[in-house]
Amino acid sequence: MTRRPYAAETEVSSEKSRAEIEATLRRYGADAFGYSIDGIRATIAFRMDRRHVRFSLLFPDPASDDFHFYYRGSVKYRREPHIAREKWEQACRQKWRALALVVKAKLEAVDAGITTVEDEFLAHTVLADGSTVGDQIRPQLAEQLLRGGARRLSLTGPSE
Repeated sequence: MTRRPYAAETEVSSEKSRAEIEATLRRYGADAFGYSIDGIRATIAFRMDRRHVRFSLLFPDPASDDFHFYYRGSVKYRREPHIAREKWEQACRQKWRALALVVKAKLEAVDAGITTVEDEFLAHTVLADGSTVGDQIRPQLAEQLLRGGARRLSLTGPSE
């Protein structure tokens, strides 16, 4: 059985999802919010608990064969351009809905005392040089994993 992405058939517009993200962030205490869209990427940024946080949402390539072609059996057919555009817009709406879900889930977990703002948004926290913690740590983590640094599942931390 093929897994369908969350909100794969959503009719909620990208704009409405973006506004929902902003409203959710404000409801949970964000005191600044901004977003930008540059064609292939949307970025949301906000400030919460003195932390600056940034998420980037990479849109699918509108020229991808996934939007312009479909298969019936083993035969490949070309979609009409307006249908390809609709398929691409649907994929973008799905990404926005998924981001809205992630933001809301993280803030609900913080609100319930399951985790902290620091832990939930650590990878997306913006540093003084404009990079994020994730940007800085990702290469180091990859190197450690290549060297076999994460060999066993541990249910305790380093100090326990």
